[in-house]
Amino acid sequence: MDGELFPRERAVIAPGAVHVPDWLGAARQRELLAACRAWARPPAGLRTVRTPGGGVMTARQVCLGLHWYAYGYARTAVDGDGEPVKPMPPWLAELGREAVAAAYGAPPEPGPDTAYDIALINFYDGDSRMGMHRDAEERSTAPVVSLSLGDTCVFRFGNTASRGRPYQDVELCSGDLFVFGGPSRPAYHGVPKVLPGTGPRELGLTGRLNITLRVGGLG
Repeated sequence: MDGELFPRERAVIAPGAVHVPDWLGAARQRELLAACRAWARPPAGLRTVRTPGGGVMTARQVCLGLHWYAYGYARTAVDGDGEPVKPMPPWLAELGREAVAAAYGAPPEPGPDTAYDIALINFYDGDSRMGMHRDAEERSTAPVVSLSLGDTCVFRFGNTASRGRPYQDVELCSGDLFVFGGPSRPAYHGVPKVLPGTGPRELGLTGRLNITLRVGGLG
C-alpha cells in the first residue's frame, strides 16, 4: 500500500500457503470492483447465505461458474432467486493461473484440473465475520486463490485437523493475494475481524470484497 514505512513482503504462512501483498495494482483493483458490482446485480445476484442449522452468514455472497450453497454446488441460485448462475469469465480464470504463478513461482500445468471455473465473491461490511471452515466441496485439490479489495481484514489461517489452534492471523489489505494449496489446501480458515475505513479512498468501496477462485473438478 502507498505510504508504508516498510514495504510488506511475500510470506509463506504454512507449506503451500503464501501471502503476496499488493499484488493487484490500483487500476486492476478498480476493474475488479466494477466487475463485482455488475455480478452482484440480479438475476442470481448478491444474496444472504443461510446455513442448514438456520444460521445466517454476515458476509453476503454472489457466485460465478457454479453456485455454492451449504454445502454443495449447483448451476442455479438454489438458495436465492433460482436463476442460472452467471458464467465464469475467461479473464478471471486466467487471473487465477497468474495468481498461482505469482505465489509459487510457476503457473499450474494446463489441464482440466487447473482451469479455475468457480468464483465466490463475499462482501463484508464492518460487522461481518466468517467462521473457521474448510473449502471442501470441490473434488479438485488445485490451490484456492483469494483476492482482497477495500478494507483490511484479519485473516485467520489454521491447521488441517480442527478449527482451533494452532493458527496464524494475517492482515489482508486491498490488492493482496493469498494462495493456499498442497498440504494446506484442506486447512481451516476464517475472517474474525474487518477493520472499517482502512481501504484506499480512491477505490470508492466501503467495506471489503473477497474474490475466491477455485477449481471444482466437478464435471
